[in-house]
Amino acid sequence: MYSYADRIRAVELYIKLGLRVRATIRQLGYPTKNALKGWYQHYLKHQDLPASQAPRAPKYSLQQRQVAVAHYLAHDRCIAATMRVLGYPGRGTLTAWVRQDCPEISKSMVGRSWPTTKPDALMCEGVVQLCTRQSTAQEIAVKFGVCRGTLYNWKNQLLGPCAPTSMKHSPKRSPVLDAAALRRQVESLRQDIRRLKIERELLKQAHEVLKNGAGIDLHRLANKDKAVLVEALRGQYELPELLSLVGLARSSYFYHRARLKLADKYLDVRRSITEIFDNNYRCYGYRRVQASLLKECTGISEKVVRRLMKQEGLIVAKPKRRRYNSYLGEIGAAPQNLINRDFRAAAPNEKWLTDITEFQIPAGKVYLSPVIDCFDGLVVSWSIGTHPNAHLVNTMLDAAIDAVQGSESRPVIHSDRGA
Repeated sequence: MYSYADRIRAVELYIKLGLRVRATIRQLGYPTKNALKGWYQHYLKHQDLPASQAPRAPKYSLQQRQVAVAHYLAHDRCIAATMRVLGYPGRGTLTAWVRQDCPEISKSMVGRSWPTTKPDALMCEGVVQLCTRQSTAQEIAVKFGVCRGTLYNWKNQLLGPCAPTSMKHSPKRSPVLDAAALRRQVESLRQDIRRLKIERELLKQAHEVLKNGAGIDLHRLANKDKAVLVEALRGQYELPELLSLVGLARSSYFYHRARLKLADKYLDVRRSITEIFDNNYRCYGYRRVQASLLKECTGISEKVVRRLMKQEGLIVAKPKRRRYNSYLGEIGAAPQNLINRDFRAAAPNEKWLTDITEFQIPAGKVYLSPVIDCFDGLVVSWSIGTHPNAHLVNTMLDAAIDAVQGSESRPVIHSDRGA
């Protein structure tokens, strides 16, 4: 309920703001949209608002209320039955009527009659038949005249919620079947152990022979490398097992095995390339190495030279590109470190700390330069800019000096000097 002054103030502000509902409610904090529009329509018709708001007419008459309460009292005090017969009111409304008209009724009102308590012997018999049942739980519940959920509640009350619902004994298995299943399980475990042992040996050989690090995947190796691993372990394990674990076809294995036995036709060329590379301070690339080979009357394509140099590990060391840094170093002598990592202060304006922080925002980079008091973490002064230059720091220092000017405080200011 709003007073006359509140309602007339809302209507006048509504007219002043050009009939903008949201702006009016945002400034006043009241009323609702429909209430404001209703007040405005009444104001247009009568050029004023009523001094007091008329009370809302009750939804149900006094006679309907008396009929509902009388029906409730005469029909076993059942709210659901009263609502079903009369068609009104709601459960909360009827409950409030009964509590107001009949305060002597202290029992809680529910929509159905109170459940009758079953004897303990009947509950025990029901739980026994539920746990040792020969039929469904629904049939047992119908037999005892209760619902299925009540039957399980009895079981929880007598045995606890952790007790099993059914205690029927499962039929015993044949010892012969159990022995056969155990033998199959033992054989399966032996096969798994053998497979894991072979995988371990393959990974060990991959680390020793191929010089591959941890985390290697046998199936992602080249067929040539797989053939090398299989050949190294062929004397210890069966060939089909090894080929299956590395994922290599039998024909591919014998092909690469035959290729490995062939002599290297580039053996002399490898020696020449290594000699040329070492004699020229290990700075010749594949083009200059190829040109040197042509001078020795050895014509080889660039691709072969590159491949052989890669296999021999002949890589030219290149200097890394240095990242641009505008820091030119110390201009003068480095000041003494008076703080020496002791950032505790016994009083304000005794020790100050400063640094420049860079922030990445959509518009670019922004730099913040604050001064922090070690005593309580107070920000003495700060400056912000788009460039980390001397102007940014000097502005911050001037503001910090102005903060202690006129006092006897002489703080020690500390920075990491750009480290």
